[in-house]
Amino acid sequence: MATLADWVEGARVRTLPAAAAPVLVGTGAAYALDAGSVPRALLAAGVALALQIGVNYANDYSDGVRGTDDHRTGPPRLTGSGAAAPRTVKLAAFAAFAVGGVLGLILVALAGAWWLVAVGVLSVLAGWWYTGGSRPYGYLGLGEEGVFIFFGLVATLGTTYTQALQVSWVAVTAAVGIGLIACALLMVNNIRDIPTDARAGKRTLAVRVGDRSARLMYAGMLVTPFVLVLAVAVAHPWALLTLALVPLVVRLVRTVLGGASGRELIGALRETGLLELGYGVLLGVGLAL
Repeated sequence: MATLADWVEGARVRTLPAAAAPVLVGTGAAYALDAGSVPRALLAAGVALALQIGVNYANDYSDGVRGTDDHRTGPPRLTGSGAAAPRTVKLAAFAAFAVGGVLGLILVALAGAWWLVAVGVLSVLAGWWYTGGSRPYGYLGLGEEGVFIFFGLVATLGTTYTQALQVSWVAVTAAVGIGLIACALLMVNNIRDIPTDARAGKRTLAVRVGDRSARLMYAGMLVTPFVLVLAVAVAHPWALLTLALVPLVVRLVRTVLGGASGRELIGALRETGLLELGYGVLLGVGLAL
């Protein structure tokens, strides 16, 4: 039987910054439009975290029943390791999606933007179909695209819109930066899993382009957001606070391009998550100031 620690590990805490960071940046962009709201930001954070956990459990379930996780380099999964019954993990995913849905409805009601309900439904479906269904797009090399759209553009701009009822070019630029770092988080995870994913027929982008190209793409996904910060700083100079993270970017790029593999990449995965969180905090504060 899975312990509480197993369920916490199954929620993949290392990936949760991908949920919090866009809310921080989106809220900063809303404050830059003189329309920030802490209660709505907290609701948006709850939605994002619940959806991220739901995606993680759904991925655990789907990969587990397909046998993709039978031979893992990283931490064991609930379904693949047999710690929890597949149906239980599936129900946990649906429960997390339900929590996100309820919080999302409250947020939409406060904003009066009911059309966002459709966006929320699409987000849940995208979370499930990442590795679920008969033709999961995560197995077709489209995982990064999904992450960029939903954990970059949708999460960031949705946060801004539910507070300000508008978005700005600054919010869009910041959302692109957040989306790219979220893609890097997925990419470094998939670089680690190239051997096992290839054997299991999971054709992630990293598997499709190969190890070296995937590492170069990871580097580009980390560097580009900081170039975008320079553009944002033209209108909001305090955004330059984000450049304090450049030394971490350099270290991560050197580590991944240097050929780190297997468990060595787990540290890079953790630090990439912290980088995204730091980017969200510093850029969000910079925009609010």
